[in-house]
Amino acid sequence: MAIQLGQVAPDFEQDTTEGRIRFHEWLGGSWCVLFSHPKDYTPVCTTELGEAARLKPEFERRNVKVIGLSVDPVESHRGWEADIEETQGTAVNFPMIADADRKVSTLYGMVHPDADPLLTVRSVFVIDPDRKVRLTLTYPPSTGRNFAEVLRVIDSLQLTDRHKVATPVNWQPGDRAIIPPSIDDEAARTRFPQGWEEKKPYLRYVEIKAQEQQQS
Repeated sequence: MAIQLGQVAPDFEQDTTEGRIRFHEWLGGSWCVLFSHPKDYTPVCTTELGEAARLKPEFERRNVKVIGLSVDPVESHRGWEADIEETQGTAVNFPMIADADRKVSTLYGMVHPDADPLLTVRSVFVIDPDRKVRLTLTYPPSTGRNFAEVLRVIDSLQLTDRHKVATPVNWQPGDRAIIPPSIDDEAARTRFPQGWEEKKPYLRYVEIKAQEQQQS
């Protein structure tokens, strides 16, 4: 099953290191980063889980819950978490799904038979409070995920949802946004009384104050 942007993220019930959860219920009114790992005790994923744990305050500031997944059982996850804390200096502080029956992996299209029919690929899903999938990423086994980019995309999604703008290439929080062509000049004058810089009729840059960008 290929998960497409805008679709409601499939619900599931599964065991985790923090007990059994029903996914949609667990989400509550939060955003979510769901990311999968081929198996426990793998080196690249060990570094990723440590980084995700270190960044928990940044995720919480954005109203984001983090949850991991591997095809190994809970007992294996717990042993791996001890290694992660020892080697990365941060204890895992979010649930890890134990997907031994591949139920969640199948729902989310995380098993790619031509890569390995027994393991999940290294996927990332960003899901909004309406349970809709807003970002999907799939990484090769040899390349660690960039959590700074995941946070940047979440910042962009939250900004663009709130102000009905878009963000340009390499955008960072505090940078100018773009007024999308779907908003004509008349509507833009009401929505953006501060005005904008027009490069082309379809390319209009607008400043959004830092405090407004940070509003939840």
